[in-house]
Amino acid sequence: MSHSELYVSLDIGSSSVKVLIGEVNDETVHVIGVGNVKSVGIRRGSIVDIDATVQSIKKAVDQAERMVGMTINKVILGIPANQVQLHAVKGVVAVNSENREITDLDLDRVMESAQLMSIPPDRELINIVPTQYIVDGLDGIKDPRGMIGIRLEMDGTMITTSKTVLHNVLRCVEKAGLEIQQIYLQPLASGEFALTEDERNRGTAFVDIGGGSTTIAVFEEGHFTGTAMIPVGGDHLTKDLSIVLKTPTEQAEKIKREYGHAYYDDASDDELFEVPVIGADTKEQYSQRYISEIIGVRLEELFDLIIDELYRMGIQDLPGGVVLTGGVAKLEGLPQLARHVLQTSVKIYTPDYIGVREPEYTSAVNLIRYAYKESQFNHEVSDNNPLGNVPYDTHVEQPKKQASYETEEHRDGVLTKVKGFFNKFLE
Repeated sequence: MSHSELYVSLDIGSSSVKVLIGEVNDETVHVIGVGNVKSVGIRRGSIVDIDATVQSIKKAVDQAERMVGMTINKVILGIPANQVQLHAVKGVVAVNSENREITDLDLDRVMESAQLMSIPPDRELINIVPTQYIVDGLDGIKDPRGMIGIRLEMDGTMITTSKTVLHNVLRCVEKAGLEIQQIYLQPLASGEFALTEDERNRGTAFVDIGGGSTTIAVFEEGHFTGTAMIPVGGDHLTKDLSIVLKTPTEQAEKIKREYGHAYYDDASDDELFEVPVIGADTKEQYSQRYISEIIGVRLEELFDLIIDELYRMGIQDLPGGVVLTGGVAKLEGLPQLARHVLQTSVKIYTPDYIGVREPEYTSAVNLIRYAYKESQFNHEVSDNNPLGNVPYDTHVEQPKKQASYETEEHRDGVLTKVKGFFNKFLE
């Protein structure tokens, strides 16, 4: 009989905060609750106002809770690529068991041995992602458990981030009354499922264009090899329209969503629409082609910055092309412009789940899928329901359980270490 598991993901973005409740059964995700509110207190992927961010998180959680009629206690937290660094690490241990069969304990030990690398005091460990296991010189092994050997090695990628960035995110989650069940790097979790196996093997850039920033994740030979963040996103398009058309920001955002087009050559010049002007009672008329020129200039600049970042990361060729996602990916004409500037194949990724079939939900959905994949690899069955036993009352605000980061024994040695850090930080 199949077993369903519940996960709640928290995606704290520059333009919106999203909370998804997903029921996972045999790798199929059923989204049963969604919260999506405008972000306040976050700029260019960084938290600049703790209290405002906490209120945004609470509002998103409240929306999701109303859909399922239960309170949310625990979340899968996504960490942005802002100030993230990747480090190649290696772990080596002798197989412990008498019969030399490799077990979960050996995987924990080799993971712990890879953590001996010195980390600067201003940085904090997020995850170690294994790229391969090696048993007595035999490499390319994805899961060595059950194999017989004497020496077990692991090549992996250590992901670290700024302590300041991490502290601020943790403080917001704690003040919102939530516990952290797992913590993952967003571009890693997103790209793992947004890209096909062939794309990950051939070499592909996964680009998430959000409101305040754009995140690049590169996958080569099946592995996550690099990431970068550019402080330009959809909000800059809105600001440009607001300035050029002399219209309020709210109106500029509406125009971008309803009439926006990224590729000038394909935009319509026939249909006109009216735009209210700040400080005047009259309205001006514009065509889609006119505003596409404004939008296109900013997006061309963004794609040029993406090229610069890829060169800085040492990427000369992308046989798998570029996959775009994020809120801006809905913009008509975006693939055509991207192909023109990037000179490679381009496609849009959209999650295919009822209620969240929008590119902006990519990160939130794939955080759930990544958490489920990790629990399956570690042979863990989640017995900690992220939803509380107290029914959600729409008339009375339910008291939230204070966040606790005291952890049980965990197969994932890295996660245990990170949670231990949570304890020290939040005391």
